[in-house]
Amino acid sequence: MINKVTTLIFTGLLIGLSAFANDIKVNRDAPTGGVFNRNIGGEPPTIHPISGSDLYSRYVQEYVFDTLASRSPHTGEWLPRVAEKWEASKDNMTYTFFIRKNTTWSDGKPVTAEDVKFSYDAIFEPAYRAVHVQPYYEGIKKIEVIDTHTIRFQLKDTYFQNFNSIAGLTLIPKHIYSDVEKSKKMNRTATGSGPYVLEKFDRGQRIVLKRRPDWYGFSTPEWKGSYNFETINLRFVKEDAVSFEMMKRNELDFMGLTPEQYVQKAQGNPWGKTVFKEQVQNKSPKSYGFIGWNFNHHLFQDKNVRLALYHLLNREEMIKKFRFGLSSPATGPIYFQSPYASSKVKPVPFDPQAAQALLAKSGWKDTDKDGVLDKVIKGQKTDLRFTLSYANKDSDKYWTLYREDLKKAGIIMDLKYLEWNSFSKLLDIDKDNPSKALFEAVALGWGGSFDWDPKQIWHSSSAVPGGSNFISYKNPQVDKLIDQARYEPQEKKRTELLQKVFEMVATDVPYAFLFNDTYTLYAHSSKIEKPGNTFTFDLGMDYWWSQNQKMR
Repeated sequence: MINKVTTLIFTGLLIGLSAFANDIKVNRDAPTGGVFNRNIGGEPPTIHPISGSDLYSRYVQEYVFDTLASRSPHTGEWLPRVAEKWEASKDNMTYTFFIRKNTTWSDGKPVTAEDVKFSYDAIFEPAYRAVHVQPYYEGIKKIEVIDTHTIRFQLKDTYFQNFNSIAGLTLIPKHIYSDVEKSKKMNRTATGSGPYVLEKFDRGQRIVLKRRPDWYGFSTPEWKGSYNFETINLRFVKEDAVSFEMMKRNELDFMGLTPEQYVQKAQGNPWGKTVFKEQVQNKSPKSYGFIGWNFNHHLFQDKNVRLALYHLLNREEMIKKFRFGLSSPATGPIYFQSPYASSKVKPVPFDPQAAQALLAKSGWKDTDKDGVLDKVIKGQKTDLRFTLSYANKDSDKYWTLYREDLKKAGIIMDLKYLEWNSFSKLLDIDKDNPSKALFEAVALGWGGSFDWDPKQIWHSSSAVPGGSNFISYKNPQVDKLIDQARYEPQEKKRTELLQKVFEMVATDVPYAFLFNDTYTLYAHSSKIEKPGNTFTFDLGMDYWWSQNQKMR
């Protein structure tokens, strides 16, 4: 899934750092009630469970919708969710899931095996354009509804994520979403089987979620002690500075902190009294930011140009000035701490001389002495100029610094800030003209993954309308390695193949990879109680609770 976002370690900031939290215990008797206020950073253009694929919509979906199983943030193992248990055949080519009989949708109707089958079928319904999800479900040969609460998945291949994909399938009610044309318009309504129900969607303001007292998880051993807040308010505040002030006034109960906020701004009153900051380290997958070059634009079809632009991105200075040593330069298409990240790939350094040599090699010169490099393309003198589009206003300082370094090298970069809804429309491929460049360069981010399958982003088959390969990167050798890795059952060999994918993608320079964060920085209000500052694989926010509530 798309996670729209954005590692030198400053040892003086390690005081109070939490270790991996293997000793943290869930409070199964945590009190319920209270209100949890959180800023998600932007308004989801849709919260539809299939077509809503950005980070903002996922915040809502994770509360309202459910899955057959879910990973424990404490141990990382798969735990029963809507499915109370499952069985695997001896050859691991068939999985049978048994649906809990007390599981209902938020409208009171029971969850059935037919709903589970429909949830899979809907992914391949062309009208939903769920191309970004389809690669994870290509290994399923047949789905058989055994009875009302039993469903069987037969596999056609040994794709290494087959079980994970089935277990993590977002479940949706057939009786609500089977009318595709009607369903496509359900952008601000949601009916799921998760622990919360959508109560209100105030455009431009917030989404309000209410706890479901009848959710099956509250009476199961695996999930007792979770989802304790009675009401969750998800705010749409875009500016970090505004969100930070709301945090200080206790108008928010949680927010992620930038390194600048953590180091410089979270000081003095009310910090340490009514609001607290935390710096933690865990084994959760880490995100990375990037600048993506559109391969459908003539300028970025030249690898020398892409690499030159990368050499002019002064990430070391950005880390020093804006990230206070709490990040490292990213090296490739997954966070560098991942086992799939090849240690052979080193960060591309800031090197203006190397950039100038690459550009000269590709014929870019300042022929008219106006300070801008130019080149004759299709019979016309063309300046080396492009537009960087982005949706995070708080990243202005990064792009301003980059623009100045590019200008010194004779390159003009125009900056174009867009609201998320407008920006996201750029990130698609024109179905009528796939080779048309809807953007030139974009600044964005991807979330991390425990089990990396690069097909969604880096395979040429994903460079289609609705796909995540919106820069139209295509390398037949990368395709071949991805296809081979997907069906390699031995983890060691698969890791070696994916490390080669990492190396080849990094060498092709389709992105200028930005930063990897080693630590998670966040703030919480004094009313929040929690088992610990972080679990091993996640912060464990679903197990937090509010003070001054009655015990269960």
